[in-house]
Amino acid sequence: MHLTVFGATGGIGREIVRQALASGHQVTAVVRDPAGLTVTGSGLQVVRADLTDPETIRPALTGRDAVLSGLGARVRKDAGVATRLTRTVLAAMEAEQVRRLLVVSAAPVGPQPQAGLLDRAALGVVSAILKDIYVDLGEMEAELSRSGTDWTSVRPPRLQNKPLTGTYRSVIGGFPPKGRFIGRADVAHAMLAMITDEGTVKQGVGVAY
Repeated sequence: MHLTVFGATGGIGREIVRQALASGHQVTAVVRDPAGLTVTGSGLQVVRADLTDPETIRPALTGRDAVLSGLGARVRKDAGVATRLTRTVLAAMEAEQVRRLLVVSAAPVGPQPQAGLLDRAALGVVSAILKDIYVDLGEMEAELSRSGTDWTSVRPPRLQNKPLTGTYRSVIGGFPPKGRFIGRADVAHAMLAMITDEGTVKQGVGVAY
């Protein structure tokens, strides 16, 4: 497949690029600073762009089979970036008639599984600290719902830098019971696997170990 990846210099985005290339896909990575992308490969095209204008990224979307996005705030003060940049991507996709889109969101944006008292308390503390980021991701998902794309929002819990396992669990429209964390490599693996999974279209999908 021919894929375009946004947020390719982030932890999940970089894994998406690496794994996609290893699987034989052609990958276009859209980045602000090409020096930040350490992945290389014969099937990789790197496009430098800032996501302020849909017209500037349209060439990176022409004829693509799917778009994968790791865009989002890395720190609280950047809250709002996920909605703003995803809106630009959606406009460019509509102009280029590219329909399939998979994005990274977060577990607290979706429905929560039953949890013990300690887990509920921990989740409440984290949600309070990262409230602005979760609000941003919720608004991003609202933009997806209003769009004409065949979107999927992948919602991981606490992220870790762990090697790829491929043994995570996923729940369409919900979240794996007792799922507390997942490695970034496995989130990327899940997103790539969902590209052709029609059951995940226009759905939020919880992923965790």
